Amino acid sequence: MVTISFPGLGIDNFNLKSVAFTLFGKFEVRWYGLIITTGIILAIAYAAYRFKQEKISFDDLIDMAIFAILFGIIGARAYYVLTSLEEFHSFYDVIAIWEGGIAIYGALIGGGLAIFGVCKYKKIPFLKVFDAVAPGVMIAQTLGRWGNFCNGEAFGERVAEGHPLYFLRMGLISPNTVQDFKTFSMVYVHPTFLYESLWNLIGFILINIFYKKKKFDGQIFFTYISWYGFGRMFIELLRTDSLYVGPIRISSLVGFLCFVVGLTFIIYKLVKINKQGEEPVLAEDAAEAIQETEEYTDVTDKLGSLLNKDEPESNDTETEEKSEE
Repeated sequence: MVTISFPGLGIDNFNLKSVAFTLFGKFEVRWYGLIITTGIILAIAYAAYRFKQEKISFDDLIDMAIFAILFGIIGARAYYVLTSLEEFHSFYDVIAIWEGGIAIYGALIGGGLAIFGVCKYKKIPFLKVFDAVAPGVMIAQTLGRWGNFCNGEAFGERVAEGHPLYFLRMGLISPNTVQDFKTFSMVYVHPTFLYESLWNLIGFILINIFYKKKKFDGQIFFTYISWYGFGRMFIELLRTDSLYVGPIRISSLVGFLCFVVGLTFIIYKLVKINKQGEEPVLAEDAAEAIQETEEYTDVTDKLGSLLNKDEPESNDTETEEKSEE
């Protein structure tokens, strides 16, 4: 159980259990798992909406979702394990994901590679798919951080009076605050779970506003990794539970790399399009243009055949007879 308050928002102390309910008096179902599952369902529902617009079948989406969820879980655990090797001493420790220990970047990498693999196998434009999927992932991330809230985790350092974000301070008593701050009293910390949730929500809204105005396949996806990476890079610096590689907060570094790579790709593509001096052709438009060209060629060929068939066969003979005369 954790005790939480948001005094700057007028919310007094309240208690929150991490366990939502128990099945058969034995199996605990935690709020974290329910919230993450709900986020995944919403992400798939959103992707289905975009897949219809992008003219990609629902069956393909289901195939991608199955592999993305499976490899996303594996990736999330592997990322955490590889950045926290000192905590694991046996194979059981490595696979005991139910005891906690996953990382969102690992889930994104694992899930992304799975979707890429399915796209290559089915010969589907993967950048078009990534565009359709990325905003849905932001929904899952926006909601998923509230699972951390229910666990009393993913918070930041103490907030000093006078700090610009002091009004958002979160009072917290949890096993994690006892471990981090060595006190059983309430501490007032940065609610970094809330910062990231709001950052993703704003990004989701903005991306959907400009989705139809994208100039090339992949623009939405690279906008997403740029937006998320930029916010995560700074929010991670406030947290008390960061994963480190040496002295480096690995999630801040990955966030910075996502921001740089995504922004660089977007600028490169936009400059290239402007230099061409013409409207960009998306993969879907190109396919339609090719189909229309083929249909036009077929029509002209058939028309030519009909004209040749209707033309009198005696023209050459009559010309020869006139010449002889």
